[in-house]
Amino acid sequence: MPPRQQPRRIARELALLSLSQIKGASEKLEAVELNQLVLAAIRTLAGEVQETLETAAAEVSRSQERLLASETRATNLKSAQTMVNEALELTQNAINRLAAMIEIPEIVQLSSQYEVREYAVEIIGTVFRRQKEIEQQLATGMVDWQLSRLPKIDRDILRIAVAEMLFLEVPQKVAINEAVEIAKRYSDEEGYRFINGVLRRVTEQLKLEAKS
Repeated sequence: MPPRQQPRRIARELALLSLSQIKGASEKLEAVELNQLVLAAIRTLAGEVQETLETAAAEVSRSQERLLASETRATNLKSAQTMVNEALELTQNAINRLAAMIEIPEIVQLSSQYEVREYAVEIIGTVFRRQKEIEQQLATGMVDWQLSRLPKIDRDILRIAVAEMLFLEVPQKVAINEAVEIAKRYSDEEGYRFINGVLRRVTEQLKLEAKS
């Protein structure tokens, strides 16, 4: 059985996974029910699972081609082994996503459903309404990089964290720690380290702005 989690942590996760699905109905957020958020989150994860498995299958296919040619060129064998390892990693990522899909409804059921729904809707609404301001602030933490170049899941993790810092009265340290924990669940090691660095630079800039 999944461990009982704090409602706000669950709400962040639902908001993250629901953003792309709920966007068209952003002006009607007050009418969005908790089960709609759960369904949107599951659909997002299902899409990621399918995409990841398709990529893994392509890697396996390419590795088979290299293996067939490995009798004449040793480099093909090494390349094929690398592709197989990458395919295995992708498959493991897909399995992790499937596990998250299964856990979400039960985790929500074990939590304070009213608090989860209210805060998830508040996050989504804030990200939509304040998108320009959030992205302007994020730009201060991006070094030789653009937000649009990041994977969507990483972009949304950053947006939610800055929304919490600027508009939802969440302490900066808490917002960063929560963003990193979610990134560890849905991004890779490089992703969560990058997110941590960006958010720390954002907080440094906010401190400078507060002093001026």
